[in-house]
Amino acid sequence: MKYRILIEQDEDGIFVAECPSLPGCISQAKTRAEAIENIHDAIKGYIESLRKHNEPVPPAIQEEIIEVAV
Repeated sequence: MKYRILIEQDEDGIFVAECPSLPGCISQAKTRAEAIENIHDAIKGYIESLRKHNEPVPPAIQEEIIEVAV
């Protein structure tokens, strides 16, 4: 399954990662790579919890990236 994540660096230099499809699924770390690893684990745990409680799991995303020359 694929989920879109957003990563921003806060004013203290900490990288904050969140998954908009999974409300409240947020993680942070000192580096971008660690933030990605942490949000991966957070998403996995979030989905496992949804399944454990018989809650619906949001569908994975399907997107394409195109390049536009201007």
